[in-house]
Amino acid sequence: MNSEKTDWASVLGQTARKPFFWGIVAIVVLLGINLVKDPSFLAISYNANTGYLSGNVLDILRAAAPIMLIAVGMTLVVATAGIDLSVGSVMVASGAVAMQFLAGVNTPGSAGAALGAVLLALAVGAAMGLLSGVLVAYVGLQPFITTLVMMMAGRGLAKVITGGNNTKASNDAFSWIANGRVLGFPVVFVIAVVVVVLVALVIRWTALGMMIEAIGINANAARMAGIKPRGLLVTVYTVSGLLAAGAGMMSVASVMTVDVSQTGNGLEMDAILALVVGGTSLAGGKFHIGGSVVGALMITTLDKTVKFLGIASSATPAFKAAVIIILCLLQSERVRNLLLRRRRDKSTVAAPIAVATPKESVTA
Repeated sequence: MNSEKTDWASVLGQTARKPFFWGIVAIVVLLGINLVKDPSFLAISYNANTGYLSGNVLDILRAAAPIMLIAVGMTLVVATAGIDLSVGSVMVASGAVAMQFLAGVNTPGSAGAALGAVLLALAVGAAMGLLSGVLVAYVGLQPFITTLVMMMAGRGLAKVITGGNNTKASNDAFSWIANGRVLGFPVVFVIAVVVVVLVALVIRWTALGMMIEAIGINANAARMAGIKPRGLLVTVYTVSGLLAAGAGMMSVASVMTVDVSQTGNGLEMDAILALVVGGTSLAGGKFHIGGSVVGALMITTLDKTVKFLGIASSATPAFKAAVIIILCLLQSERVRNLLLRRRRDKSTVAAPIAVATPKESVTA
């Protein structure tokens, strides 16, 4: 019996050290809070007007899709000891190109126009990521400075493309990317899952992931081992730009409008938080794509919970910060060791008292 308890305790302890564990716990707790307020929170119903399934869970999955994409791209960049602050601006620039193209093309409602808008948006995202990668790898600029400049340049580019105005367009095929369903699931979520799985397979089934980690741990040692960091740096920043462009299309396709001030605004912070929640170190090196996906789902669930509970918008950032700080503390190995040490100290102090009591009763 004691052996079984020890085994379960060992398994639980090992599971708690997994990077995604506390993110999943946070999702379960947040869903539980919503269920307390409304027992039907997780219910999925059929909408006769649209012909689609609807529910809060599907809303969370749909909202999580763009964050999943930019979080995975950010994870690869951070693994090289870099950072990409430009993902939000890449989103709005890519979205602006797509909307402007659809608004100006001769056949705005055709599938060909939608395909052209997608390719143009991806090209813009890849170009911006490529430029960031070249500046970091070949010019030697700091990733923070480089992507900060690209962040400002991307939103400025979107304003130049649209003339500073919100641009609307109409195209059913393009709108389907964000509003359609596949087997009951939102298309955006299905696309995000497929992309994440493909990236994870390429990263983990080839030596690419190991080389990215090697650059993040020690770039000089990696170079001496025969790894060429420059090409890999350009690759990860380009991939991050591509994924951000995909996220930008998802964002504008939901309303078929690009808002040059709000589209992608602040989402670089959500991407960074997602990978931190998922267990990837901002110092570079070892990374966890699956953990970043869990982090993206946790952040989206948190956003949904904040709205569902009716928390004032002014207090929303503080509420989110408090939850994420608690989660990071629970993930910290140092904090867990400190709590375990205090627990052991209390047990050590309590033990002599329990032994001394029967000795006194025998003497009496």
